[in-house]
Amino acid sequence: MFKDFIDRPSVAAALVVGGALVLTGIIFSSAFVAARGSDDTISVTGSAKTSIKADQAKWTIEVYRSAMQEGLQAAYGQVGNDATALKAYFKTQGIAEEAIVTNTITGDQDWSYQNNGGPIRYRVHQDITITSEDVEKVQGLAQNVTALITRGYSINPHQPEYYVTTLPELRVSLLGEAITDAKTRAQEIAKSGGSSVGKIKTSSSGVVQVMAPNSTNVEDYGSYDTSTIEKEVSVTARATFLVR
Repeated sequence: MFKDFIDRPSVAAALVVGGALVLTGIIFSSAFVAARGSDDTISVTGSAKTSIKADQAKWTIEVYRSAMQEGLQAAYGQVGNDATALKAYFKTQGIAEEAIVTNTITGDQDWSYQNNGGPIRYRVHQDITITSEDVEKVQGLAQNVTALITRGYSINPHQPEYYVTTLPELRVSLLGEAITDAKTRAQEIAKSGGSSVGKIKTSSSGVVQVMAPNSTNVEDYGSYDTSTIEKEVSVTARATFLVR
């Protein structure tokens, strides 16, 4: 008789629905317990992000000449003259003299040259580095680098690098926002379980990600993209709150 009762379609359907509700309750309860600690706390990760513009640019241009042993001395002189001329050119473009730094001229064997046991070719080179707060000016110079090549200079321009010098202060500000975000998330989780969030017990900061706009290139230990003037900075924070 009980089997006949179970076999009725309406009863069977009701049992299935009831079982599903019980299972859902168990799953939700387990999720809340996982977030909630054994000492009536709940731990949540929050995040904060902002857009910012780089306030410092760095651009390095390598001046070089190739020469065999007998022309090595002349190559040193040519590189030195070119570096001096380039420094003067940058000053005419509005770059302050103190913002232009040149390193020592060096000569190395050019290993790309296949001499097959013959004469050795050398590569004489010197770096000129511009460091300026006028990031747009440096960007413009880098984009117009062909003007230098057409002047006859043998150069190897590196990609400009753009930095945010206020990053330490910005990180502190974003950490506060990340903690606030963590508390909001904790309140939603606790509310679903019939509890409320109290005071913060512990907190720790996560890594800082400095990325190009709309980039998803995050790293476990943080990242710092220097390729763009416009940037997005994000910070995470882990916080533990008391639960009532």
